[in-house]
Amino acid sequence: MRFGKAVAPKGDRPGKSRTGTPRGWRHRILAVGAAALVLPIAAGAAPTAFAAPLSAPALRAPAGGYEELMVPSQMGPVKVQVQWAKHGGSAALYLLDGMAARDDKNAWSFETNAMQQFENDNVTLVMPVGGMSSFYTDWMAPSNINGQKTTYKWETFLTEELPNFLAGYGVSKTNNGIVGLSMSGSAALSLAALHRDQFKYAGSFSGALNLSQPGMREAVRMSMLRWGAFSADSLAPPWSPQWLRMDPFTVAPQLKGLPMRISVGSGLPGKHDSPQSADQVFNTGVGMGIEAVTLISTRSFEKRLRSIGIPATFDFPATGTHSWKYWEDQLWAGRPQILSALGA
Repeated sequence: MRFGKAVAPKGDRPGKSRTGTPRGWRHRILAVGAAALVLPIAAGAAPTAFAAPLSAPALRAPAGGYEELMVPSQMGPVKVQVQWAKHGGSAALYLLDGMAARDDKNAWSFETNAMQQFENDNVTLVMPVGGMSSFYTDWMAPSNINGQKTTYKWETFLTEELPNFLAGYGVSKTNNGIVGLSMSGSAALSLAALHRDQFKYAGSFSGALNLSQPGMREAVRMSMLRWGAFSADSLAPPWSPQWLRMDPFTVAPQLKGLPMRISVGSGLPGKHDSPQSADQVFNTGVGMGIEAVTLISTRSFEKRLRSIGIPATFDFPATGTHSWKYWEDQLWAGRPQILSALGA
C-alpha cells in the first residue's frame, strides 16, 4: 500500500550526468545550497513529498497490475483500489460504491468481475473505498446521530484531491469516466454534470435520478438511517440548495454532449435471482421493491432528457432486481462505449 506521491524513475534521479560521469564543482555548490534550504524544513515537520525537478519527464501510469493507495484528504487518508491501465495509458474509470459501502473494499472489486472486464484495456480502474450513505457529496457537518467524527467531503475528494494525487502517477485529470449504482448512480450523473472538464462518460445503474419527485427525499432519509444511521440533515437541511445540486434531474442540462449509459431492471426476479433460504427470499423481495422505485425515477429522468434534447443510451431489461450481478452485466454492456468515450 502506497502513501504519498509517486517519484520519478531511478534513471532520472540526481547524482550523475546523463553520460554517467560525476558532476562538476558548480553542481556540488548547488547541491550544498539545496541541502541548506532543506535542513530547516527537516527540523520542523518532515514533508510528505518532494517536488520533482522541472526537467523531470512526465510520469506514466504503471502498465497493468493492481495497487491499493492511501490518498490524503480533508476526511483523512482514503483507501483507493486501483487497477492500472494495461499499457500505461492515462484514461481512468471511477467506479463508485453503493449505499452500504464498506471501509475495507469497494464492492465492485469483490461483488463483480469489473477488474477482469477491463484487465486487458488501456484504462485505469479507480475504486474509492468508504462513503456509506454519503451520496458522494460534500456534507454540511458530521452526522449528528451516529457519532461520525469527520464531515463527508466526497465531491471535493473525487474531483480535486484524488485526481490531483493520481496525476502523480500519470493518470489524466480530464479524461475520466464515472459509473455508479443505486445511491452512487445519481452521484455519478450529478458529478459528471458539475465537473464536465473531468468526466467524458457517465453511467447510472438502478439509480434514483429524480431526487426532487414526491417521496424521494423521505426515501433517502430512511435509507440513510438503515445503512449506518446517518442523518440526512447533516448532509444538508431540507431547504438547502444542495439537494437540487446533487439531483441529476435538476442538473440534467449540463449533461449535454456527454456519452451516458443508464439502466434499471423491472424489479421482477431474473436469471441472477435464486433464493435458497428465508433470508434470501426476504432480500430478493427488498431488491424487487427498491428496483421498482428506481425504475419510476429513471423513467422520469428519461423523459427529462428527451424534453431538453439530450440523448443517452437507456436499457430497461424485462427482469432484474436491485443486486450486483445485474450491475455487473450492465458494466459489461457499457464497456465498448466507455472505451470509445475515453479513447482507450
